[in-house]
Amino acid sequence: MDNDTPSSEYPPRLSLAGKQALVIGGTRGLGEAVVRRLVDAGARVIAVGRSRPTTTTAARLLLADISSPDSAATIADEVRDAGGVDIIVHVAGGSSTAGGGHSTMSDQDWAAELSLNLLAAVRIDRALTPELIERGTGTIVHVASIQGRMPLFDGTLGYAAAKAALRTYSKGLANELAPQGVRVNTVSPGGLQSPSADALARRIAGSREVTEKEGMDILMQSLGGIPAGHFAPPEDVAEVIGFLASDAAASVFGADVTVDGGTVPTI
Repeated sequence: MDNDTPSSEYPPRLSLAGKQALVIGGTRGLGEAVVRRLVDAGARVIAVGRSRPTTTTAARLLLADISSPDSAATIADEVRDAGGVDIIVHVAGGSSTAGGGHSTMSDQDWAAELSLNLLAAVRIDRALTPELIERGTGTIVHVASIQGRMPLFDGTLGYAAAKAALRTYSKGLANELAPQGVRVNTVSPGGLQSPSADALARRIAGSREVTEKEGMDILMQSLGGIPAGHFAPPEDVAEVIGFLASDAAASVFGADVTVDGGTVPTI
């Protein structure tokens, strides 16, 4: 979509050369890993985040708070100014609710969790899908969580509920847009090696008055154990997203791919 597109050494069906991607939450953690993966495959990437990274491989950077309803229009303007978009990846998400379970969550807490983890993707999709539909091609990947199937109640109940709703929304959107050539899929990571996992462990530790290490142990146990023995590095999840964004996944519509080290015990 832009002559200034990075070159790619990926096989043709995995290559994203000539594509422009938008990564929401692309300035740190998993989002930063996704940006690197898409750029490595040849895409030109617009990264959106609330904080400016020290370094980035993205071609363009937009600072925006996606929990604000007005942000979708700002992002759509940036995309149009950059020449359009072929791939949309929604990575942004998280929980800032204090531990203590459902009784400690106010309406404001619920609204904040739903706005960041569900409604932000809904608004941005609504602003950008008309372009994909008009061209008859495009790919959307929503990053959900295994908490949508295995919710934790202490500190992330609102997050888990929002991510479950995101999976359902993504499946419905996939069915709506498939006849128009637009693919929509979901990736649901389990525990990731990240500062946010460490922060969650600290919140659990604070609410239960235990050490941070014990908080991490509680977090691992609450997930039912991880057969692989460790949280996944962000790059592992980014590889799955890169595949779903490519022509190698041309027949994959409405899937929810779990990347959790075997945490979810059911088929």
